[in-house]
Amino acid sequence: MGKYEALAKDIVANVGGKENVISVINCITRLRFKLRDEKKANTDVLKKMDGVVTVMQSGGQYQVVIGNHVPEVRADVDAVLGVLDTSPADSAQKGNLFDQFVELISGIFQPILAPLAAAGMIKGVNAILSFALGQSFQSSATYAVFNAMGDGLFLFLPIFIGYTSMKKFNGSPFVGMMIAAALVYPGFVDGTVAKTFAESGGVSLFGIPFSVPTAGYGSSVMPIIAITAFAAFLEHQLKKIIPDVVKLFLTPFFTAIISIPLGFLVIGPVMNLASDALGKGLLALQGFNPIIFGLVLGFAWQVLVMFGLHWAIVPFAIIALAKGEPTALLIAASVASFAQTGAVGAVMLKTKDKRLRELAIPAFISGWFGVTEPAIYGITLPKKRPFWISCIVSGILSAVAMALGIKAYTMGALGIFSFTSNITLTGEVSGAIKMMIVSAVAVIAGFVVTYLVGFEDDVIDNPSPDKKFNKQKTNKETIGSPLEGKVIPLSQVKDAAFSAGVMGKGAAIEPTLGEVRAPFDGMIMILFPTKHAVGLISSEGTELLIHIGIDTVQLEGKYFESFVKQGQSVKKGDLLLKFDIERIQNAGYSTQVPIIVTNTQDYMDILVTNQSTIHQNEVLLTAVNAQTTELVANPV
Repeated sequence: MGKYEALAKDIVANVGGKENVISVINCITRLRFKLRDEKKANTDVLKKMDGVVTVMQSGGQYQVVIGNHVPEVRADVDAVLGVLDTSPADSAQKGNLFDQFVELISGIFQPILAPLAAAGMIKGVNAILSFALGQSFQSSATYAVFNAMGDGLFLFLPIFIGYTSMKKFNGSPFVGMMIAAALVYPGFVDGTVAKTFAESGGVSLFGIPFSVPTAGYGSSVMPIIAITAFAAFLEHQLKKIIPDVVKLFLTPFFTAIISIPLGFLVIGPVMNLASDALGKGLLALQGFNPIIFGLVLGFAWQVLVMFGLHWAIVPFAIIALAKGEPTALLIAASVASFAQTGAVGAVMLKTKDKRLRELAIPAFISGWFGVTEPAIYGITLPKKRPFWISCIVSGILSAVAMALGIKAYTMGALGIFSFTSNITLTGEVSGAIKMMIVSAVAVIAGFVVTYLVGFEDDVIDNPSPDKKFNKQKTNKETIGSPLEGKVIPLSQVKDAAFSAGVMGKGAAIEPTLGEVRAPFDGMIMILFPTKHAVGLISSEGTELLIHIGIDTVQLEGKYFESFVKQGQSVKKGDLLLKFDIERIQNAGYSTQVPIIVTNTQDYMDILVTNQSTIHQNEVLLTAVNAQTTELVANPV
C-alpha cells in the first residue's frame, strides 16, 4: 500500500466496510462508491476526517471528496477492499430515473475523459501551429500526423465507449469493443459499402434494408450505448442456457451475431435519430436566447457539479464535438471555475483563521487548473457568501461569453489549459483571446466582490484530543479490558483483516458477558450506526477499535444497544454497548471481539496480557512508548 493506507482503511470502515461496497471508481477529486446500503455509512465521521473534504450522496453514488490526490487514495482503497464480490442484483441502479441516468452517464464517460481532453489539446496544438506557421504547415505531413493523433480517438470513439458501457452494464467489455468495431468498420465510415450497393437497392441484411448515417457511426455515442445495453442483457441470458464446456466461445459468438445485425437494422438508426433530436433541442434552446441560456447555465453550473449532475450535459457537448460541430455548452464550466478561484483567493487573503487559510491555498492553486471541488466543499460553500458570489459572477460572464459567440471546437482540458479548445480548426485564435479576457475578468470579479462583501470569518478552534485531555507523555499506557471472557491471539480471529494485523496490533476476546465498557478515560471517536463497533481515543492518545463479532454489520443493529454517542467523553468503566451473545450466535455469526490499537505505528510495541481469561478493567494491552520495565504483559 501507499502513503494513504491509514486514510483508505478509515474510509472503507466508515462507508460500512468492504461488505457494504459494491463498486468504487474515481473522478478528478472524488471516490464514487456504490453501496449496498448508504444508511450504514458513517457520513458525519467521514466529513470530519482529516484527508476528506466532504461527502455527497447523489446520482445513486456515495461520493467521498478527497482532492487532487484522489488517484493515490483510490489505489490504497482498492488494496484495502481487495476483490469485491458483486452480483447483478448489487449492480442494479438505484434511485429515481434521473439519478440512474446521471450515474449511468458518469460511469461510461469518466474513464475516457482524460484521453478525450488529451486528444482535444493535441488538436489545439495543431491549431496553434497552423495559426503560427500558415498554409505551408497545414499541407505538411506533420500536420497530418498531429491531425490523426487528435482525431483518431474521436473517429473510433464508439470502440472506447463500447468497452466502458459494456462494463457498466455488467457485460464483457471486449465484446462491447467487438460490436463497436463493426459499427466503425472503414467501409461503413467512408461510405464505400453504401456506394457499392447503391445501384442494387442499397445496403441490406438477409434482404432487410437498412441505412447507415452519411459519416457512418464513427464519432457517435448513443447508438453504441444502446446496443451494448441490449448485448449485456443478451449475454446474461445466454450464459444461463449455454453449457459450461462451450460457454467461453459460444457466448460471445451468439451475443455478437445477434446484437450487431440488430444494431444496424433497428437500434443504431433509432438512437441516431434520438441523438440528433436531443442535440438539436439543446442548440435550439441556446439559439432561442443564448444570453439567457448562458446566464442560467453559468449560475447553476457549480450547483450541478456539487451533485455530479453536470454529467447530464457533458455528453451532448462530446457528441457535438465528435461530429465536428463547435459547442458553447461547456463555456459555463470554464467561466465558473475561474470565478470560484477568484472567490477562494479573496478568502485566502482575508481570513484570520489559520486552518481555513491552509485549506484555501491548495484549493486556490487547483482552481487554476479547473478542479474546484476542494474550493466548493472546503472553502466557499461552508462560508456561503463566496459560493453564491462566484455563482452570480459565473452567470453574468457566461452570458457575456455567449453574447461574444465564444465556442469550443475541440474537447480541451480544464482551467488555464482549456483555452486551446477555443481556437478554430483553421487556427483562428480570436475566440481563445476573448475567452482569456472573460476568464481573467471572472477571477478578478470573484476576488473583488468576495473581498468587499466579506464572509463570516469565525476562527474556530476545534480542540484536538491532545488539547481536550491535556495529554501527558508517559513511557507506557495500560488499556483495560472492555469485556469479560476468554483472551485469544489476534491471529486466531476468523477475519483476515484482523488476524493478519492489517488494522493494527491487539487481541481478541470470546465474551461471556454481553457488555462493553470503556477501557480508559477518553472520548468516543466513532460509533457505527449498526452499533457493532466503537472507536475511542484515550487521554494519552491511544486509538482503540472494539469490533463486536465478525461480519455482524449485516445484522444492521439487531441485538445491539448503545449507551454513548459520538464525541462523548467517557471514564474508565462507563457502559458503552450491550449485545445479545446467544442471539448473535444463533443468527450464524461469530462473537469474537477484536480489540485493535489502530495507531499501532505510533508505538514501539503493543503488548498483550498473558491471562487466558479476563474480567472488565483488568489490564489487557500495554502500549509502549519507550524502553520500560515493569511490564504486565507479554509481546504479541
